[in-house]
Amino acid sequence: MNNRLNRLYQLMNSKHMDGLVINPGPTLTYLTGLKFHLMERPVVLLLAPPAEPVLVLPQLEMAKVTQARFPMKACSYGDNPASWVESFREGVKIAGINGKKIGVEPNRLRFLELRFLQEAAPQSLWLSGEEVFSDLRITKDVEEIQAMRIAVQLAQSALVETIKLIQIGMTEQEIASELTLQLLRAGSDSEFPFSPIVAAGPNSANPHASPTDRRLIPGDLLVIDWGAAHGGYISDLTRTFAVGEVNSEFQKIALIVEQANAAGREAGKPGIPAGEVDKAAREVITAEGYGEYFIHRTGHGIGMEGHESPYIFGENGQKLVEGMAYTVEPGIYLPDRGGVRIEDNLVVTSTGCETLSDLPRKLLTVG
Repeated sequence: MNNRLNRLYQLMNSKHMDGLVINPGPTLTYLTGLKFHLMERPVVLLLAPPAEPVLVLPQLEMAKVTQARFPMKACSYGDNPASWVESFREGVKIAGINGKKIGVEPNRLRFLELRFLQEAAPQSLWLSGEEVFSDLRITKDVEEIQAMRIAVQLAQSALVETIKLIQIGMTEQEIASELTLQLLRAGSDSEFPFSPIVAAGPNSANPHASPTDRRLIPGDLLVIDWGAAHGGYISDLTRTFAVGEVNSEFQKIALIVEQANAAGREAGKPGIPAGEVDKAAREVITAEGYGEYFIHRTGHGIGMEGHESPYIFGENGQKLVEGMAYTVEPGIYLPDRGGVRIEDNLVVTSTGCETLSDLPRKLLTVG
């Protein structure tokens, strides 16, 4: 784990930053092994070598500090918010970051933490550390990949059990609730990567639909997008089903998306731009005349978060390297009618890509 911290310091130096600030989230857990909730009580880790790492945190969380994967100073505070800034000032002094260039996670640090940091270190320059944090976790080691492999297996097992119970007349919410229960029964971590998406009929044409009280009727397309978590690492999968008999166009687009998914998975290998995966999948759909109905990128990175680098869109020139993990999830969405999406999880190997998920991709019938 000290290797992770050393790698972070190397990345920080390469971006000419004097220090970094990290608050609760995957990066903090990745480095320290500690888990904190984002709440009204701020928690921040101050990293500015050669000073020892400093953790500012509520007094009630102090017992966690001894469980950290590397030594750190702790500056705790009580329940009175008026006194919190003093703990921040103490942490800033120990870390020596006042007047320095300090990177933050732009999609994680809140105004709450930034306000205390700015008051405690008024001469510091606060910068986006996005590239540092992205590069830190973008390639996965053997243990991380194994955790994701298990997360895929758990998710697949949960869906198999859920499918057995799906009947015409069930609501999207009922199916989502059953899937949630089956995920827990399969052994998923209780903190899912996201709430399951269950969308039927016209709702399936909305890629990020939320389950509703709409009931399944014959002729619907049913999209289920779900994932499990194991050891803090996630899976993110999608399969589409026919509710009873569906019309010929729905059958057609399901076959096209299946072929696009295969093309996208086949395209991945080390050394190619991530955008080539998107182009390979998109070309299949465009060639069949449905390009305008593929309305999102082909995929995104996965790991400790449901969405992280690399992002699989056509213009992304970032090269794939061994250990990167990402989704391939092409779709066709016919407005107010129905949609199809097929999503798999992949890991870049030394020679190509391994698909971690293996549930059938054909349009199976439920109900």
